[in-house]
Formats: sequence, C-alpha cells, structure tokens
Amino acid sequence: LEFNRKIIQCDFLDFCFRFRHSQLKSTYDKITDFYMLCKWETCKISTQEAGAMSEGEGLFHSVQVGDSTFTVLTRYQQLRAIGSGAQGIVCSAMDSVLGIPVAVKKLSRPFQNQTHAKRAYRELVLLKCVNHKNIIRLLNVFTPQKSLEEFQDLYLVMELMDASLCQVIHMDLDHERMSYLLYQILCGIRHLHSAGIIHRDLKPSNIVVKSDCTLKILDFGLARTACTNFMMTPYVVTRYYRAPEVILGMKYKENVDIWSVGCIMGEMVKGSVIFQGTDHIDQWNKVIEVLGTPPMEFMNRLMETVRNYVMNKPQYPGVSFSELFPDWAFPAETEQDKVKTGQARDLLSRMLVIDPESRISVEDALKHPYIHVWYDPGEADAPPPQISDKQLEEREHSIEQWKELIYDELMDWEERNQNGVTKEDCLGE
Repeated sequence: LEFNRKIIQCDFLDFCFRFRHSQLKSTYDKITDFYMLCKWETCKISTQEAGAMSEGEGLFHSVQVGDSTFTVLTRYQQLRAIGSGAQGIVCSAMDSVLGIPVAVKKLSRPFQNQTHAKRAYRELVLLKCVNHKNIIRLLNVFTPQKSLEEFQDLYLVMELMDASLCQVIHMDLDHERMSYLLYQILCGIRHLHSAGIIHRDLKPSNIVVKSDCTLKILDFGLARTACTNFMMTPYVVTRYYRAPEVILGMKYKENVDIWSVGCIMGEMVKGSVIFQGTDHIDQWNKVIEVLGTPPMEFMNRLMETVRNYVMNKPQYPGVSFSELFPDWAFPAETEQDKVKTGQARDLLSRMLVIDPESRISVEDALKHPYIHVWYDPGEADAPPPQISDKQLEEREHSIEQWKELIYDELMDWEERNQNGVTKEDCLGE
C-alpha cells in the first residue's frame, strides 16, 4: 500500500501503536499472520525464480550511489542511499528472493588499516551471533570478489526499518510511546550485556524504528566484549552521549550504555541534546555544570593527572532534576500523566549519575515503574547470544590476517545458508 508518509506519519504511528497494544491485539495478530502468509507465498515464487539464476555471470550488478559504487547480488534491486557514516554507506533495496525491502551496508574501506579491519570483523561476528527482536537482524553477507586474494569489499544485508530515532525523538511523544521505546532499547541492551557485549556507541542515529513503534539497535563496529580490569579506549561513543568514566579515561563496564540511554531519554523529553560539549573537555564541563561536581569518593578513583585537572575546575552544585526536566516538558493531559512524569524523572535521575558505581543497571531499569508496564520475560530475559570468537578483543593481527578472518566468517555464512531461503528467514521473528 503506497501512501504519503510525510502527511500521515504521525496519525499512522498513533494508529499502529494503539491498535497493537489495545484489546484488539488478537485482531492485529491475525492481520499480521495473514500478511506474513502472503509474504511467504511471494517468497516461494521469488525463490523458484531465483533458483533458475546461473551461479556464473550475472550474479552481481553495479550501481552508482553518490560517490560510491555498490556491486551487489542481482537479487538486490532499486538501490537508494539512505544514510552514511564513518562505518559505511547504507542503501535501501528490494530483495527479489525474499520479496521484502532490505538495507544493504557497504563497509567503508574495511582493510584501510588494522583498526578498520578489526571493526569490520567485530561487527560481522557480533551480528552473526545476536538474535533478539530489538537488535537489527543480519539477513545476508557477501563480497563480489571471488577469492581471498581479490577480497576487498564487504556488504551486510539487514532488515530495513522506517526511520532512525533521530527522526522520531523530537516528536511530541506521550508517556506510552516514550516508555515503550525505552523499554525496547533496554531489552536490546540487556541481551547484549548478557553475553558481556558493551555497545559503546548508543545514539539516536544507531537506533531505528518502524511506524508501529517497534525498535531495533544497530551498528556494532565499536561494540566490544567486556574484559575485567581492562582499560578501554575513551574515543568511542559520540561525544554528546559519552559517559563520564569514558571522558575521564577510567575503566568502564556495561552500565556505560545506561548513561547513553539516559541521554537519549533526556533528549526525548527536552527535544534537544542535554550535554552538548564542543570538545572532549567541554563535554565534561557541560556534565558537571548540570549534575554538579562529583564527590571525593569518585575523584579518588581517577588517575592522578586527571584528578588534579578535575579538582582544579570550579565546583558546581548542579541543578535539580525537576529543574532540568520541568513538568511542562512532559505530557500532562491526565492525572495518570502526572504520575508517569514523576516516574520518568526518577528514572532519568538514576540513569544520569556521574559515578558508575551508583548508576542504575539495565536489569533494575527494566524493573522501574516507568518501564515495567511493558515487561515481558521472553523479551527482557532472552537467552544470551553465543559469541563464536571468545578471544575477539584480545586479537591483534596484521591487515592481511584480519582479512583472512573476515573472509572465513563470510565463507562460514555462505556454507550455513547454502540451502536457500527458508520460511523462518522470510517471516523473521
């Protein structure tokens, strides 16, 4: 069904959300099941047609996308650029085998240096192992090159969503939508943390949504498995969402992601970035100006040079959360909204805590009254992903060695998916 998204986006979002979560949910499920059945029938026809395709010439075609050339499998048609960043360029496309729209990501110069190569390997390995409804799903991996010696381009095919959170975050979201979006972010993060995976780059542009308010987290190039007593690089998360312990070069753990979620939630409420520093140092200044100078217990855990710098800064008392997030910034149409406003502000005060030892965990955040209304054990406590490479972070290799590891992962994918499209592949979760 074609429609003008710009005109009816908000009304359609409202309709889908309320329909899905109302007493009519059984009807919604029946419609969804019928849609999926139709899509599966389309897939079977497309698969039969694709089966006639030669494995030789004609398997790939090239499309110019801006300044980049996408050389993709011929099953991917109608490529349109939808985003770009340091990690790569992303196009929407129609998959003629699955009969669905998909996102095709071409990694930017994956073998330019060891850092790029390790990021490419990390993203591929983690995408292959995660399996959760709030994590973007990997549908295919391929390269147009025919051998390891020629290997230079890597393409990842994933689910296509309607928009990034950037396009939704500044809408007037009511408590129902806001809490549901946050719940899904926390479920996805909980799934990663259960396997010791820290995302490290949570921001609105790395979170995507559909018009029915379903949400998925993407972009794992900077994610890493947690290592005890390991000093991790501070230059990871986009500055505005960077936790204090990262800014100050401290050791950090999983709840570094919770700070980022708090920043995202604060942006949903205020409609603007809450800590907008101009550089690394100014980012810290913006945090303490709002939240206040941290106590000595926190200062004593800093490296001496960092501690001396921080303690020589002016002392700030901070502002209260009721001043930072006043009542007028929240929906206030009903008495229930007023209750929810208090709960939302309380959750923000537990996420946006400078000392990570006092910051709320993802498990406790999911139990918080503002979020808990959505709680489903199957979503929040899903089995942890099994990481295929347990030594992922300890690995240090040459570019050629990284290339071989990535190529092996690609060949493993092809071998495991050589029997073609399955019904489960087509229908998703």
